[in-house]
Amino acid sequence: MWLLVLEGLAIGCLLGLTGAGGGILAVPALMASQGWTVSQAAPVGLLAVTLSAFVGMVQGLFKKIVRYRAAIWIALISLPSARYGIHLASIISPVWLSLGFSVVMMIVAYRIFFNKVNDFEDPPCKVNQSTGQLIWNVKTASVLGFIGIIAGLLTGLLGVGGGFVIVPALRKVTDLDMRSIVATSLMIIFLIGGVSISIHIIDGFQYPIAVTTSFVVACIIGMLIGRRLINLIDIKTVQKVFAVVVICVAIYLVITSLMKILPMLSL
Repeated sequence: MWLLVLEGLAIGCLLGLTGAGGGILAVPALMASQGWTVSQAAPVGLLAVTLSAFVGMVQGLFKKIVRYRAAIWIALISLPSARYGIHLASIISPVWLSLGFSVVMMIVAYRIFFNKVNDFEDPPCKVNQSTGQLIWNVKTASVLGFIGIIAGLLTGLLGVGGGFVIVPALRKVTDLDMRSIVATSLMIIFLIGGVSISIHIIDGFQYPIAVTTSFVVACIIGMLIGRRLINLIDIKTVQKVFAVVVICVAIYLVITSLMKILPMLSL
């Protein structure tokens, strides 16, 4: 149980620091500590990340740095793809789902570590400098809607909050400052995650109470710690450490998945 709590604290802290990263580690952490498959771990990991994101979202709303219109729009557009992602997760073999998850993790880690998320000099979604809010037009709605489709699909399919897609995407297509991007990402994660959790419950998923409660509480505490540390720690250093951890976890998932596949191929 202590391992579960430590995992939750670390994941919540990463989520609070970066607005991303927590979800992509929550699922493999639960798989490793509980011996679960992706489909078993995804709803629990998503619940913990979603509730933790809610805490960060509330803090951002009080500070008035959340772009709530963008968050609501992205979340609404994500609904159909999130539902489809959950459907896919129920029909894809757990082994192949783990391998797919590993590939996504390696791509994300590579882009973060080598800073492949480059800002546009002339982003399609611009901020009104007098108000600090996004200027809404067809281009803004379309670009943010596409982000919602991708984030929703990954949330439903892999049980991740989507922050590892949302944060770099908002950084690339908007000229929002990083504090506003992180806070807005947390609101999007909460909204998308909340819908996905509802779908899991409607579909009959039973949450293991003891494990879920311990993990959720640890993640929320970690989130509060991360939000406290955000102004004290260099975010680029945190992101590089996070990328290395993600690569290590992805390699572990690949090895364990191949160990399950190879005996079947030899038959």
